[in-house]
Amino acid sequence: MKSTWKARRGLTGNQSAVRLAHTLTGVAGAMMPFYAAIRRDSRYASTWSKAVTAADLDHLIRLLKRVSPQAGRQDVGTNGIGYFVAFKTAQPESYYTNGTTIPPGMVQFTFSTHVHRTMAGELLPLYRELACNRAFAAALARAVVCKDRKAVCIMVRSLVRTKALRTIQIEEQGVAMTFKYPFSRYPYRNLLFSGF
Repeated sequence: MKSTWKARRGLTGNQSAVRLAHTLTGVAGAMMPFYAAIRRDSRYASTWSKAVTAADLDHLIRLLKRVSPQAGRQDVGTNGIGYFVAFKTAQPESYYTNGTTIPPGMVQFTFSTHVHRTMAGELLPLYRELACNRAFAAALARAVVCKDRKAVCIMVRSLVRTKALRTIQIEEQGVAMTFKYPFSRYPYRNLLFSGF
């Protein structure tokens, strides 16, 4: 995989893509232990879901610190139907956020542990590649900056191999992935985006 993405990197002179690649690598590296814990530990995942629907930020932060101290030091938010972890970037007053949520307006105070654990397992290969393969992160960043949705879709789907992944969009200098499982009434979105 590494040699494939190395050839497509082409980031010379594109400082925006270089910065984004660095950010994606850092965010994915910090969040990967969290997604691994969600997938591996049903009790942890259930406790996380309850804290999301209760909008209990203190509990979410404690839980996040338990599995990823780096992610646990960031700003955390919840809307009762999802969560967001906002990482401070090198630019002043700037954040890059990762999270999972039901689209707003569909339901309140609902968050499925089963969906979250399933998604986490399917997202782990993507987060692992972003964290460990700089060439892949650089290629994805360049595709996002250039608004090349086809390239983004190819890269994401090469690692997130499930029919439940319905759409992949470029949003806010990042990627929004929408999943819909037959055992859930609601779609869920996993987001990597600039802002909070």
